[in-house]
Amino acid sequence: MTVIALPRVRRRAPVALGACLLSFAAFWWAQRAAHVSMIDLMVYRAEGETVRAGGDLYALRTTEAHLPTTYPPFAALLFTPLTLLDTSTMRTLATAGNLALLVVFVALSLRLVDHARVEGVWWASAAAVWCEPVWTTVRYGQINLLLGVLVLWDLTRRPGHRWAGVGIGLAAAIKLTPALFAVFLLVTGVAAYARRGPGGPWLRHVRGSAVGFAGATLLAACALPYDSWHFWSRMVFETGRVGLVEDTANQSLRGVLARLLHTTQPGLWWVATAAVAGSLGLGVAVAAELRGRRAWAVAACAVTALLISPVSWSHHWVWCVPMVLILGTHGRAAAVGAAQVTAARTALVTAAATSLVFCSYALWWVPHGPGRLELRQTGTQLTLSALYEGAGLVFLTLIGVRLWRTNRTV
Repeated sequence: MTVIALPRVRRRAPVALGACLLSFAAFWWAQRAAHVSMIDLMVYRAEGETVRAGGDLYALRTTEAHLPTTYPPFAALLFTPLTLLDTSTMRTLATAGNLALLVVFVALSLRLVDHARVEGVWWASAAAVWCEPVWTTVRYGQINLLLGVLVLWDLTRRPGHRWAGVGIGLAAAIKLTPALFAVFLLVTGVAAYARRGPGGPWLRHVRGSAVGFAGATLLAACALPYDSWHFWSRMVFETGRVGLVEDTANQSLRGVLARLLHTTQPGLWWVATAAVAGSLGLGVAVAAELRGRRAWAVAACAVTALLISPVSWSHHWVWCVPMVLILGTHGRAAAVGAAQVTAARTALVTAAATSLVFCSYALWWVPHGPGRLELRQTGTQLTLSALYEGAGLVFLTLIGVRLWRTNRTV
């Protein structure tokens, strides 16, 4: 009797899938045991109800926390189907949808680094679901994973794809922060053209983003003319509507400075810091892209957007998933050459440290909540409440140093 052995990959994939499903089941149970409110999801449905009722979208205050509408009008149009569901069904579908989006997000992240093996996707998803940004995204019923998937779907297309740019444009029409990816593509195209290179692919990508954004925004303007005018002429400039800048959950440079300086208005300190960080971060992303390091470029752009945004809640940092995967896969690849053992070890150690930061939930160990306790944090507490920004800056520094060393050897 002849025994035919299954290929190792085929044996590994079911085991990885089983581990992922078990992890997701445990996660689902833990979320239910924690009695998560999905408060942001409730806001989204209230926005959809306001649209259907013809009310003033930006006068809305809903839930016990009296939360306002903060996204562009196009997002509210997308939320209208939520009004057809009861609360229990909506929460169940939102949880299942976010878990499915996490798998896609991981798969696209691994595709960026050419490691999109099926078993790798399952193993990484099983671990990534427990990091704080993903946990909080599902807890609040947030849309961060959807936006991440739109951006990565766009940036993992082959060059010249007819839909290139649409994902970024739609993501920016839902929430403005992803628009930095279009800026990154524009600067890359201009830089390539200035070096007498073919800047066309990046500029066409920008054009697709602009068309996607304009189409979605104009659709919202036709359906919601008053709300659109109100948002783009006034609400877009009122960053204070989003929440308290010094809140521990605000993991942007502005939040760090507010806590560090013990003020609710970091003012010019934030403007100057954000300008420097934005310029350097975008420069790193463009340099990586021009050298064919798309994965580094995308992650650098995402981290830069999170750092310079007026408010980047901890759940916005779901981009820690591709950050860790990029560091880990780079470390394994670099280990092939003996001369690069040190670089490989540094990348792997950094990947492990980054995972620890985002899985530690350390920012919630410090005083926070009513009474603006964040304005009275001690040195240790300030450090713990700035771990995400620190990890982002270290990530950008490592990429910059790597690019500089590569340039010296060329």
